[in-house]
Amino acid sequence: MPLRDHFRPPVVEKSPWESFHAMWPARIVQHLRSVLPTGYVAEPRVRLGTEMEIDIGALEVRDDPSYGVASQRNGGTGSATWTGGPAVLALETDLPEEYEYEVRIFDLQRRRELVAAIELVSPANKDRPQSRESFVAKCAALLRKGVALTVVDLVTISRHNLYAQLMEFIGHPDRTMSLDSPPTYAASCRWINLGRRAKLEAWSYPMTVGEVLPTVPLWLDHELVVPLDLEASYEKACDDLWIA
Repeated sequence: MPLRDHFRPPVVEKSPWESFHAMWPARIVQHLRSVLPTGYVAEPRVRLGTEMEIDIGALEVRDDPSYGVASQRNGGTGSATWTGGPAVLALETDLPEEYEYEVRIFDLQRRRELVAAIELVSPANKDRPQSRESFVAKCAALLRKGVALTVVDLVTISRHNLYAQLMEFIGHPDRTMSLDSPPTYAASCRWINLGRRAKLEAWSYPMTVGEVLPTVPLWLDHELVVPLDLEASYEKACDDLWIA
C-alpha cells in the first residue's frame, strides 16, 4: 500500500497525525523483534512538549543544612551569600519544547549501550528555525557518539528537509538530497571511528505520497546490519488506526 498524506484530508479527518506518530514506533519495535540478533532490544519512545530534568546531586547538596554556611567549628565564622552581580541579560522566554517520536536499539551485551536510533520527524521539529536546529543538533550528537541514525520524515506541510540540514551541519552535504529536496524521505547514516580518522556513510531515499516506503539499512555494529522494512510497520500502524 502507498504512503498517505497524514496532514491533509481525507486521512487527517479520520486519524490525526499525532495518533499515527504515537502508534508507528510501537509497530517498528514489533517488526524489529523478527530481525534483531540475540542480545539486541528495541524500545519505543514518545515525548511531547517541555520536560525538565533536575540535577539530583545539586539538589542533595542544597538540602544539607550547612550549604552556603562556613563550618562553625574551630572558630569558623559564617560567610555572606554571594549574589554574582547583576545579569547582563534578563528576559522571559518560552521553555524549549522537545517532541520526540523515536525507536532506540540497545546492545545488551555492552550493558545496554545505545547503538542505533530511528527518529520520526514531527511538524513541531520543523515549524521554527530553533526547532529545526534543535533536532539537527540532537541527531549530530548521536552520530558523534557512534550511534547509527535513521531519520524518517512524513511531514508534508513543511518543505524543510532536516536530513539535508543535518548533513550540511556536520560539514558533509549529501549531493543526492539538498535543502530543496522533497520534504518526505527516509535516510540512514553512521559515523565510524577508525582511530585517527572516521568514515561517514549515508543512504537516502526520497519518498512520495502514493508510493511504497523503502527498506533502509539499520546498522548495529561496524559490520552488522539488518533491514528496516518501513513499509511493513507503516501498513500495520495504518491498519491499527483504520487508515485505508
